[in-house]
Amino acid sequence: MDKDLFLQVTEAAIEVHSLLGGPGLLETVYENALCHELSLRGLRTQRQLPIPVTYKSIAVRDPLYLDIFLENKVIIEVKATGKDYPYYHTQLLTYLRLMKIKSGILIDFGRKSVKEGIFHVMNDACI
Repeated sequence: MDKDLFLQVTEAAIEVHSLLGGPGLLETVYENALCHELSLRGLRTQRQLPIPVTYKSIAVRDPLYLDIFLENKVIIEVKATGKDYPYYHTQLLTYLRLMKIKSGILIDFGRKSVKEGIFHVMNDACI
């Protein structure tokens, strides 16, 4: 992911967090607001995109749903917990692997400062 795109997402997340008054809202509120803010910045987003889970060409479960797919190249996973659970990074990495995408961003709006809750996650298996 280029630095400019990461910076745009970071600035959009800070704007959303600031205008909504910081932590305390549901994840879906932040997700909706972030999608709107990114679109105002001219970026293409898709929300709740289904990810098929297949094994040797057959579906092995219902699809998973990623929060935001940005510009057809970056997955954004939105949280609102304020806690640093390693599971969230693993969840995003799993989405990246299943979609064969290189970069993702985990944003936790539940923190007092959202800047402390923004993490870049890389899928090293993707070329």
